[in-house]
Amino acid sequence: MNNKVINGIKVYAPNSFDHLINFAIENNKNLIAVNAEKILHANDQLRTLINANIGYPDGIGAVWALQKKGCKETIKIPGCELWLKIIEKHQDSKTFYFIGATDEVMNTTIAKLKNDFSSITIVNYRNGFIKTEEEKINLIEDIQTKKPDVVFVAMGSPRQEILIQELQQKHKAVYQGLGGSFDVYIGNVQRAPSWYVNNNLEWAYRLVKQPHRIFRQIHLVRFFFLLHINRF
Repeated sequence: MNNKVINGIKVYAPNSFDHLINFAIENNKNLIAVNAEKILHANDQLRTLINANIGYPDGIGAVWALQKKGCKETIKIPGCELWLKIIEKHQDSKTFYFIGATDEVMNTTIAKLKNDFSSITIVNYRNGFIKTEEEKINLIEDIQTKKPDVVFVAMGSPRQEILIQELQQKHKAVYQGLGGSFDVYIGNVQRAPSWYVNNNLEWAYRLVKQPHRIFRQIHLVRFFFLLHINRF
C-alpha cells in the first residue's frame, strides 16, 4: 500500500476499507488514526508510534494531504466505522479482545456486538481504567493466554497508542485505538447526520454541537493554509 510522509508522519493511502483491513491483517500491525490535528501537533513519541505502524487517514485533512502528494484514490477511513468493518469481515475467522470505556459502556457494547454479529468470538474484555502496574501486568498476561487475533482499545489518544505498543511487544495481533467509538456504537454519543459525513463536514457539525471546539478548529485553519502553500 502506498504511503506518504506528511510533516514527519508516515500516512498510508488506502483506496477502500478492504484494502486497509487486508494490509493490517497480513502485517499484524497497529492501526492508528491520523487527522489534521495529529499531523500538525504530534510529539516525537506519537510520531514514532505512528511511523512504526499503520497510520491511516481518519480525517479529511489527512486525505487531502495524501491526494496533494499524488495518492488520488485515497479515501477517508473513519475509525468508528473501521473496527466494525473488521469484525464484519472476520467474525467467522478471527478472535477479538476489547479494552476501554466504563464497565457499563463495555458491557452494553459487548451485548450489542453479540446481537449484531452472531458468529463473533470474544475471548475477553475489560474497562479502560488501568490504575496500577499490577492491573497492566494482569492484562498483558491475559492477552498472552487468550491470544486474540484482533484487539480494540478505546482509551483516547495517546494513552491507547502507548498501551497498544506495549501489548504488541508481548503478543502479536492487529490492534486498533478507538477513542470514543464504543459510546458512538451504543448510541450514547450521536455521530453527525449522514449528510455531514458524506460531505466531509463532520467537523462543522461537532463545532455547532460543541462551540468550545472552536479553539481546536483554529489549528485546522493553519493546517489547510500550510497544505495549500506546500509546507507539508
